Amino acid sequence: MQALLCTSFAPVTGLTVDRIDPPVAQAGKVIIAVHAAGVNFPDVLIVQGKYQTRPALPFVPGSEAAGVILSTGKGVTRFKAGDRVVAFTGTGAFAEQVSVNEDQVFTLPEQIDFVTGAGVLITYGTAYHALKDRGRLDPGETLLVLGAAGGVGLAAVEIGASMGARVIACASTPQKLALAAEHGAVAGINYAQEDLRSRAGELTGGKGPDVVFDPVGGDLNLAALKSIGWGGRLLVVGFAGGDIQSIPANLLLLRNAAAVGLLWGNSLRADPRPHAENLEQIMAWIAQGRIRPEVENVYPLDEATQALQHLEARRARGKLILKIK
Repeated sequence: MQALLCTSFAPVTGLTVDRIDPPVAQAGKVIIAVHAAGVNFPDVLIVQGKYQTRPALPFVPGSEAAGVILSTGKGVTRFKAGDRVVAFTGTGAFAEQVSVNEDQVFTLPEQIDFVTGAGVLITYGTAYHALKDRGRLDPGETLLVLGAAGGVGLAAVEIGASMGARVIACASTPQKLALAAEHGAVAGINYAQEDLRSRAGELTGGKGPDVVFDPVGGDLNLAALKSIGWGGRLLVVGFAGGDIQSIPANLLLLRNAAAVGLLWGNSLRADPRPHAENLEQIMAWIAQGRIRPEVENVYPLDEATQALQHLEARRARGKLILKIK
């Protein structure tokens, strides 16, 4: 089968499309014929050896897939050949077939196409887990979202609005802020031109946001933390800006605030049940039209490196997808 292959930890331009043997269904696993695969920022980091985990070389990158089950291994009870599914793969999704643990696979409703489905699991799963389970976001609270036009940031905007929060989007261009407004943000901060801390104060009447969703890190994290309200929750989601920030403990103390980290993939592996429930809610919101996943572009497998470079440069608005089949 065809697959994108990583043979050494290096820039994404070192990846090549090659032919490798297809996987065989082992106990507890399913084989999925991949129709589409989501491109995520961790994929960029993994192939360069910069992520929290390092797969053994060589490997096929790609952390989420949508497709149809081809076969099942011994002990698999939830799925059968022919089922439409989405899956968190960790690695392996940028190929025509992938082997995945059964508990990391979820049903894809008939009304949702494979391209849309391939972009739902990680971004929306992360955003909902962060806001609901870790941030305890309540209706009527104010949510500040950094990187609000990226895949996970835009998902947080939509889910926050669906949960009844007042969402303030933060991004680096007017176009990105306009996109966030289309998906539920009621106000925006252009942090390339405005002071994030002072503008957040103005937009909240001096109170500050109740929850900050941060997939960016670096200096923006500190500015957002300085703006946070009494009893606020800072959600550390990722470091797309490249710098891993240090969080001043005195700022948490002064605001009776909390800094909460989350790594969605590890949380899913530790306890899949609540994530399955979260995904059911996300799929229902999509079916109802309450959230509308934004797919910026769809690439063929042989243009995967272009997709990863586009994401690495932080130019993506919404989700990038590889069309495998």
